[in-house]
Formats: sequence, structure tokens, C-alpha cells
Amino acid sequence: MTLKLRLVIIVLMAQITLSYAQHKPEIHVGGALRFNYNLSSWKDGQKTRGGDFGYDVFRVNAKAAYKGVKLNAEYRLYSTGFGGGMLKQGWVGYDFSPENNLQIGLTQVPFGITQYNSHNWFFGINYYVGLEDDHDMGVKYTHNGDEWFYALAFFKNAEELNFGSNSDVSDSRYSYDVSSSVDGLYRNKEVNTFNGKLARKFTGSNSNHMLGVSAQYGGIYNLDTEETGDHYALAVHYELTAGNFNLKVQATKYDYNTKNPEGQSNDMIAMTAYGYPYMVAAEATTYTVGPAYSVPVEWGPISNLQFYNDFGFMDKANDDFEDSFMNVTGVLVTAGQVYTYVDLAQGKDHPWVGPVWTDALSSGTPDAEWETRFNINIGYYF
Repeated sequence: MTLKLRLVIIVLMAQITLSYAQHKPEIHVGGALRFNYNLSSWKDGQKTRGGDFGYDVFRVNAKAAYKGVKLNAEYRLYSTGFGGGMLKQGWVGYDFSPENNLQIGLTQVPFGITQYNSHNWFFGINYYVGLEDDHDMGVKYTHNGDEWFYALAFFKNAEELNFGSNSDVSDSRYSYDVSSSVDGLYRNKEVNTFNGKLARKFTGSNSNHMLGVSAQYGGIYNLDTEETGDHYALAVHYELTAGNFNLKVQATKYDYNTKNPEGQSNDMIAMTAYGYPYMVAAEATTYTVGPAYSVPVEWGPISNLQFYNDFGFMDKANDDFEDSFMNVTGVLVTAGQVYTYVDLAQGKDHPWVGPVWTDALSSGTPDAEWETRFNINIGYYF
């Protein structure tokens, strides 16, 4: 056998091997187990016993790919008091190229800074009004190139678990969506929402910038009147990464125009997640800013400390409503596969950081004081 023939055979075998590898199914399964400690300023019993430490969540992540078709799913098991089991995301996708992707199913809404517009365990104030790390049912096309990022999406509705003619939205969900109130009023749900996001990337010698705008428009269907109102949201956002420094800045305007029955105010809507709903101002402008700085260390298993401060302000359009505030100062400690968030969260008229749950993000409480929650979340990710 000549040397030339040998080389041809080797090249052909390599091509066959490469072709087989590209068409071989890929499956990856992972997840996390997390525990949480918290001490809240408005809970006298908790302060007396020095806080509470307990189970947070166990989650399973599954990813698969075959011939360009992809699967991505994440199922979470919280305690019963926080909604129990829920699908955070679950979509089937196709990669047209390394830059272009299509996803169908329960996928992240392309709005604002993604994946997160915050650094801490609590997220930012936009999360609590359904505008950060939101996931809905629909189809999304994404282009992520060297200079431009853009995404177009259509969402038929949020996660739908009850398929009756006029069934209420289920409270067992990861991200906040329009729903019914705890007393069975304000019975609305999101329908037929269009989303668009455009961002320009700028690369410097030691920095990366991303400046973008986002928009969404859709319907709000009332289960009692069987009439459809509308809603929209607009945002301008900027993210900077310079070495170990990161900065996220966003301004967001949203408005829900509902068709509620007579006697129910159109100045507020119900939203739900983690097993229990609350009320939210139907129109507001939010402002968020979050700097973070990472410090590499060599302390046994600890390899990195990321310090951050995420601030959020919710300016409600109704002058009779009290505005809401949120600020989280903390550090993320990385130790191998263990990630620990140590957060000092402070809030004013915020349901998760204060004694008032139902009306904190809607009418609020006159003369409300700043409240504090010290929180440590420990998670092993595999």
C-alpha cells in the first residue's frame, strides 16, 4: 500500500469518525441541592430563636442534543409552602448556526438584561413584577453575533397548568405572572404577547459593553368579563464587563390595561409565583443598578468572592400608591461546586422584605419603614 493511499484512507476514516460524533446523541443531567438561612427584622419569633435554617430547593437539569435539535429542561422541587414542584423552563430548540437559534416551549422571555438583571440570590425588583428571568410558553428566535444581539418571540400565554374554559392561573410557578388574587378577584391572565430585544456589543481593549432596548406587547384576558385588555413594557439597558468588574443598569416602563368587572380597580393587578399571589401596581417605572466585583482567592476550596450591591426603585404611576424600594448588598462565595450567597436585603413596601405581603407592591403602606432580611443560601451544583 502506497503512502498516498494510506493518507487517503486515514483522511476518510477521520471524516467518518467526525461525522459519527456530530450525529451521536448527547445527554447531560445535572442539578442542585440548596439550603437557606434567614433572619428577618419584622419577625419577632424568628429574632428570638436566632433565625431559621432549612430546605430551599432540589432541582434537576436535563440537556440533550441530536443533529442540531436540542432539549433544555429544569424541574424544581420546593417545599409545599413555596409552591412544591414546578417546571422553571423546558424547551425544544434548533441551532441553524452557532449564532442563530430557535426555541419552542417554556423559554425565557427576551426582555431586559438576561439571563439575570442582578447578582444576588433575591434577584432585583423587576423579578417581582414579572420582568426579570420570566419564562412563558411560546416560540423564540435568537441571533447572538459578535456585534449584535437580537431576539424575536411570541408567547401564547404563561405556564398553563389548568386547561378549563376560564381556569385561574396556577400559583405553582417559578417566575411571576398575571393571575387571580387570593380572594378570587382580579382574575386575569396573559395572552398573545410579542417580544423584541435588540442590543449592540462594543469591545474595548479591556472591557465589553452591551447597550440595548427591549419591548413587549400583548393581551390581558379577564376570566369574569371575558374581555381582553392589553399590556406593554419598554426598557433600555446597559451592561459593562471590565476585568473583574461588572455593572448592570436598566430603566423599565410597564402598563397593564385590564377589563375587570365593575367594582374592581384597574389600578392594580394580581401576580403569583411560589404558591401564593399578591397585588401589583398596574402601571409603574422601575430603575435598577447593580455593580459587582470579583476577587480571586486561594482559601482552601474557596476560589472566588464576588461582592455586589443591587438597588431597585419602583415609581408607581398612581400618586396615591406608596413607591417600593429594594437593595441587596452581599457576596457570592465560590468553593468548588458549592456556591454560597451571603445577602443583606433591605426593602420598603416589598412583599419579600417586609411585614406586608398582599399590598406592598400595589398601594403600599403610608410611612412604611425600611426592613432587613439577612440571608445565606448554600447550594451544591452538579
